[in-house]
Amino acid sequence: MTINRRRFIGTAVAGSAALSAPMVMADGHAKPRVVVVGGGAGGATAARYVAKDSEGAIDVTLIEPSRAYYTCFFSNLYIGGFQEMASLGHSYGTLASAYGINVVHDWATGVDRDAKTVALAGGGSVPYDRLILSPGIDFIDGSVEGWSQAAQTAMPHAYKGGTQAELLKAQVMAMPEGGTFAMVAPPNPYRCPPGPYERISMVAHLLKKTNPTAKILVADPKEKFSKMALFQEGWNDHYAGMIDWVGSDFGGADVSVRPDAMEVVIDGEVTKVDAANVIPAMKAGLIVERAGLTEGNWAPVVPATMQSRMDENIHILGDATSQGDMPKSGYSANSQAKVAAMAVRGALTGSRVFPAKFSNTCWSLIDANDGVKVGATYEATEEKIAKVDGFISETGESDDLRKATYEESLGWYAGITADMFG
Repeated sequence: MTINRRRFIGTAVAGSAALSAPMVMADGHAKPRVVVVGGGAGGATAARYVAKDSEGAIDVTLIEPSRAYYTCFFSNLYIGGFQEMASLGHSYGTLASAYGINVVHDWATGVDRDAKTVALAGGGSVPYDRLILSPGIDFIDGSVEGWSQAAQTAMPHAYKGGTQAELLKAQVMAMPEGGTFAMVAPPNPYRCPPGPYERISMVAHLLKKTNPTAKILVADPKEKFSKMALFQEGWNDHYAGMIDWVGSDFGGADVSVRPDAMEVVIDGEVTKVDAANVIPAMKAGLIVERAGLTEGNWAPVVPATMQSRMDENIHILGDATSQGDMPKSGYSANSQAKVAAMAVRGALTGSRVFPAKFSNTCWSLIDANDGVKVGATYEATEEKIAKVDGFISETGESDDLRKATYEESLGWYAGITADMFG
């Protein structure tokens, strides 16, 4: 696998801006203290960039309960048989040993914004001068009638990395010959990757090899979805007759589930299923809500710095934010983390802060060597992170181009994980 990191490092900066004055540290602490909550694409990247670019001038603590981080991106490829689960796991060891980051494996349970401390489930608290929150997503209770997190063993969501993806794949593999797999797709906005429609493609790829008479039913509350024409072309080419997508016009928005009976009800019609993937509506990770930093389901931020609009000492990244035009992706979080890290260093040490620039690309695999992508560049305005320009794969592309797109995604994975974990 070729590692190509060039396009991921330094994407946060361009141009120049005035110096920021370093702030006075609370309690007479010798160094400013930055605490990062969440060790994914946003949090790990932010912790690493604050630590490495401040060259020891800032104490950095990363709070993350998991000792190994399993990426949501490429978890669909694990389901499809293109990746091993072990290849998706990453250690925090290099962040600690090479960059001097204090990695605390515990749950952050609350933020005292007045005292500037983060409470830990294991007891005690961690003080900060600047706090970076990158907690990902949680689910909105009751958004799919009949489903709760208590049902995630029978009908997995598989939208957080690790064991849920393994469970979902095992359930697909255990389907009887000619059985039915169902997905309840999420409403907008939702985390992607793992994209629902790439997941359908990967389940179809797996079933085509192991259970070719099986059927896939998708209940979708949306009229259309990202890369829709590309996916529908691919499904017709590779999995003709296997996938039945039911959009909102045909009842896809009127869905309930019965996990105990393994039934999905679409617009009053009951379907018995053998495996089901229920992806509920999403909201910002709970720690952001508990800190009082949300409006509705998401946390509004200042585009140029990723600071909370409710607390200038807190920066929020990735899936949890309401920021404008960027999708909720790992690539987006990685890009936003570099902007936040630069702003934090400027505020705490007076280092130069450059105008914020952002980018994102989302790759999807439809079948072996059939990769497609969509992406854009963005800039910070006063109101939002605004799209500048974009690109998307086209229907009817050559096999060679689709293979090259897939191979590009492999290089991206190697690059972004190296950028996150060192």
